[in-house]
Amino acid sequence: MRLLFWISALSLTLGLARAAEAAASLTVATYNLQNYLLESAGTRPAKALAEREQLTREVLHIRPDLLAVQEIGPPPALQEFQERLRQAGWNLPHTELVGGWDTNIFVAILSRYPLIARRSHSNDTFLLEGRRFHLGRGIVEVDVEPTPGFRITVLATHLKSKRPTARVDEAALREQEARVLRGHVEAILQKDPQARVVVCGDLNDHPDSRPLRLLRSKGRMALTDTRPGEGLPDQLAKPRANQRIVWTHFYAQEDSYARFDYVLLSPSLAKHWQAKRSYVYASPGWGTASDHRPVVVELTLPR
Repeated sequence: MRLLFWISALSLTLGLARAAEAAASLTVATYNLQNYLLESAGTRPAKALAEREQLTREVLHIRPDLLAVQEIGPPPALQEFQERLRQAGWNLPHTELVGGWDTNIFVAILSRYPLIARRSHSNDTFLLEGRRFHLGRGIVEVDVEPTPGFRITVLATHLKSKRPTARVDEAALREQEARVLRGHVEAILQKDPQARVVVCGDLNDHPDSRPLRLLRSKGRMALTDTRPGEGLPDQLAKPRANQRIVWTHFYAQEDSYARFDYVLLSPSLAKHWQAKRSYVYASPGWGTASDHRPVVVELTLPR
């Protein structure tokens, strides 16, 4: 009887310790869902049931607290994705869905924590070659407070793809979109240099490209590129030889791999980054879910 008491007490202590550990960290992920549409739209097909089911399994394995997604469809698609996750055992009840000039796919945030402020941008424009352009997709901007007094601003977006356009050079469009995004980052950091900012999403370019250099910037307001290597959440304690494998996107038409998906951190938030617990999610079934792999970054939280 006494032995059973001590076993129960030990189990309770371990359970509380795990809960405290979970509460002391925040898992942020970004994931391009590759056309999560319930109905076809334009040239984009509806996402097959098997692909949606695999996406659910991937996210359930990651268990993010904040999940930024790209290429999600209109509200019914987001609600269906959210409900699938809830039924599978991972509830992300708080959401923000933002669109831009492209009305077929959207950018969204799903969060375990309430969104205590929303300042998203759906109508940003810029001038290029004497013409005014709208951002193809919107920019989500929300604040969360995972622990009292520790506010984090999340900016999530999906920059112009590398597919050519008839109007203007795609690289020039992407550069201007990156400038707009950087403008929102600087507005936050100029107001409060200690602001904790996450910038994430499918940025559709290489780390040394002009759009990414502009976005990261230099000096006291520079953003840190987390650049994790591939891994799985239940294998992070093991020594990994694959930290240099960082690609996030596979383009089947050219049989090419690239790092297009990013989680960038402001100076104040980079101090809380847990590099050894951050990874590019590398499950065997990633290709069934999407042509992108999620980027997952863990941050410590004050107790």
